[in-house]
Amino acid sequence: MNRFDWNDLRYFLAVARTGSTIAAAKDLGVNQSTVQRRLAALEEAIGRELVERLPVGYRLTSFGEELRPHAEQVETAIACLDRKIASTDTAPTGTVRLTCPEGLGYRLIPRMLDVFHARYPAVRVDLVIADEYLDLAKGEADIALRAGESKDSALISRKFADTPWAIYASRSYVGRHGHIGGARDLNRHAIIAFDGYLATIRISKWLQAAAPNASVTARCNQIIAMLLSVKSGVGVGPLPVHMGDLEDDLVRVVDPVPETLSGVYLLVHPDLRNVPRVRALYDFMVSEIESFRPLLGHGR
Repeated sequence: MNRFDWNDLRYFLAVARTGSTIAAAKDLGVNQSTVQRRLAALEEAIGRELVERLPVGYRLTSFGEELRPHAEQVETAIACLDRKIASTDTAPTGTVRLTCPEGLGYRLIPRMLDVFHARYPAVRVDLVIADEYLDLAKGEADIALRAGESKDSALISRKFADTPWAIYASRSYVGRHGHIGGARDLNRHAIIAFDGYLATIRISKWLQAAAPNASVTARCNQIIAMLLSVKSGVGVGPLPVHMGDLEDDLVRVVDPVPETLSGVYLLVHPDLRNVPRVRALYDFMVSEIESFRPLLGHGR
């Protein structure tokens, strides 16, 4: 076996997790040819095949499966090393990677970051808007704003807000199908449901229980997709009130349901809590939330 480039393990793990060089390239921010080249270089250095090509992607060979947990240990160790190095910084400069769900990234976070950047011009915030969770322990993000409490007890967690949800329809839908008299009428209407991870959140479970016999005309695995689907008039669907209430062509057909309140939590890895640039953004978000809380839309 020849000496290999440790950095090539990143490409191997990205392909292992996505099953695709295209998806791996997107996750890593490089082009597909780079992923293919670095993966081939790793296989050549090791002298063994790590992946096999399928008609619809890639899968690990048996040796690749054996190697994967060891590569993940290296990934974790490097992330720990990066955090240790970052902890020696003395001034709030550099880049902080912040991730948040679409429902918050839609309106709240960009407004907060405008104020933050004016106050800390030497700190750049890379904002990753995604409903999927990025792994803070692996260095995929420095700070996370998430709906629901974290299952990782090692992370520092602080409750940020409670986000209410309501059911909305377009004005054109109401014009065609008539007035909707609250939750009791949902069974006779077309429903747009969440899919994937979002199918497990409280509002999804409530809607399924409240309208078990409703016709599902569309499914969405992103909140922005839900917003666009409801606006199109194909059915009624759930939205956070700070999104739905802002749309002039939407009407609330079911007011916020208390049992569907979604807690929003601010999370940071303890190794990064006192890194100046991370601490600056984390403390800013905690201290300024009251100023921005009206953007969360707790009712009309």
